[in-house]
Order: sequence, then C-alpha cells, then structure tokens
Amino acid sequence: MSLPVLDLALFDSADRNVFLRDLRLAAKDYGFFYLRGHGLSLQYQQDMLLLAKQFFALSDAEKTAVAMVNSPHFRGYTRLGGELTAGRADQREQFDIMNEGLAALDPQPLWRRLRGPNQWPASLPALKSGLLLWQDALSDICERLMQAFALALGQPADIFAPLYHGEPFQHLKMIRYPGSKQVEQGVGAHKDAGLLTLVMQDAQSGLQVATAEGWLDAPPIPGTFVVNIGELLELSSNGYLRATVHRVVSPPAGVERLSYAFFMGPRLDATVPLLQLPAALSQEVLGEASDPANPLFSHVGENVLKGRMRSHLDVAARHYSDNAASALAVH
Repeated sequence: MSLPVLDLALFDSADRNVFLRDLRLAAKDYGFFYLRGHGLSLQYQQDMLLLAKQFFALSDAEKTAVAMVNSPHFRGYTRLGGELTAGRADQREQFDIMNEGLAALDPQPLWRRLRGPNQWPASLPALKSGLLLWQDALSDICERLMQAFALALGQPADIFAPLYHGEPFQHLKMIRYPGSKQVEQGVGAHKDAGLLTLVMQDAQSGLQVATAEGWLDAPPIPGTFVVNIGELLELSSNGYLRATVHRVVSPPAGVERLSYAFFMGPRLDATVPLLQLPAALSQEVLGEASDPANPLFSHVGENVLKGRMRSHLDVAARHYSDNAASALAVH
C-alpha cells in the first residue's frame, strides 16, 4: 500500500472531473497524497533545500540570536528538543515564519499577538526574501487546492475563499532532523490543526502516516509535495475529508533529514463554514459528523494561540501571563 499521487495540472485540463474524483477519494480514504504538477520546478525545490542547509550550518550563536523565545509572535529558531508534541520533545531543530507584518496595536483579544514581524539572521540575508517568496508560492498552491476541494465536495468553487482572502494564516517551518542510533521522535504522532499542509522532503525518508494496518511510510518522490488534510477542513466537510495522524521518525546515525512544512489556515478572525454535502457524499462519510456548536468553527485565533503555547512553553512563559493561559483553556 502506498499513498496516491495526484497531478494538479489536471485541474486546469479536460480531465478536471477525474482529478476532482481522485482528490476527493484520496482525502477521504487516506487524508494524505502526493502532489505533482504544482508549477514549482525541481530546481527551485532543490534550491530551497540548499537554503535550509545553509541556515542550519550557521553557528549556535547566530541561530540563538533569532530564537523563538525572543518573539511573542512565535517566530524564529527552535533548538533541538525545544518543541513539544503531545507533551514530549521533538528531536528536530527548526526555523518558523508566518505572515510578515507589524505587531497589532491592540493586543486584545490575545490571539492578535500572533501577528507581527518575523526574525531574520543578519548573517544570511538571502533567507528573508527566499522564505517569503516560498511561503507565498505554497500559499497559492493551497488556494488552488481549496478551490478543487470545494468543487469535489459539490460546492461553489469560492465557498472557502472568505476563510483566507485578505489575510490567511500562513505558517512555514524549515526543519532539520539529526540522525540517531535509536528510533526517536522526530515529531510525535499528531494531526494538523488547520486547513491544509504541504510538506517537501529531501531524499531521506521518515514521514509515516497512520492506517488501520499500522504506520505507512511516505518516502520522498522527487518533485512532489506531500499534502495532508487539517482538522478544520475535516470539520468543515462534516467528517468527509480526513485529518490523519502522522509522525516523523529520526533518520539513522550519520544522516540528517531536511524538510519544509507549510500550514495553511483560515484568517484568525474567520468563522469556518459547515458544508451541506450532497446526499450521495453524505452517505460515504467515514468520520464523525461535526457538531455545529463546536467552538473550533468560530474561535480560530484562540485555538491557534493555544496550540502554539502548548508546543512552545518557553515562549508562553516569557510573553504570556498565567491569566492568559487560563483564559485560553476554555476552548
């Protein structure tokens, strides 16, 4: 068994309906698929992996100068073991950026503090332009996929557009997994919280997807992205699309693994729609039906901030009060 491979170029061809069918089934049955035909060249992808290698080769002092703990907006460098998944340390180092912007003048509600500038290392000036252009390119791919998912689910093509037009929540991670003599938690088992995730891997395997038969490897296929469904898209589809548990295991000793993960979410002030699926699709739902009263539909910003605080306890301790943490625990 292996994950399906879809060609986004078919979305703009005479075979659109075939693509939409395959997209719907891949997202329903697996929640994961490979994507080719996305318009980004293999050379561009390799150049971005080289940029990642250059960043992680910087000295500890240079990387620590842009440490995430300095940013109330959760942007910057995280050392090995500095992020938690399900309460356990992930064995990776990473650099996070989000939408580039100014800090909110009014920091209430608290999730507005997620908005702000990224941090950039002075010794690698190419990183800023490179990552911001890359982030925008991946956001464009996600927007095309969201249009395709809308059509695949029997909805108007623009039904999701209000979620991200104007100010989508963009979150890009540049990641390095060092080798280990033991099988370790590169990233612990989890589901992604947003709408869609795009992952670009180097030549080293490690990504695994949960199935009824056990963990399924998602080895690198040159030129592709791995796409997976987020919990908000699963919720919006009334359980038809599937947000699947996945993890990354550490590479063997003497080998490193580089990857990018781009998380597309709705605007932080958005309300996620609960779609009314055609009867034929409603009968195929494998997951639980969505509760219209679920606060995840309308508390997007609060829940993003809550997730960031749980993953980065040092940032939460430095920049957010105990009262703020208590308030976020409501949803």
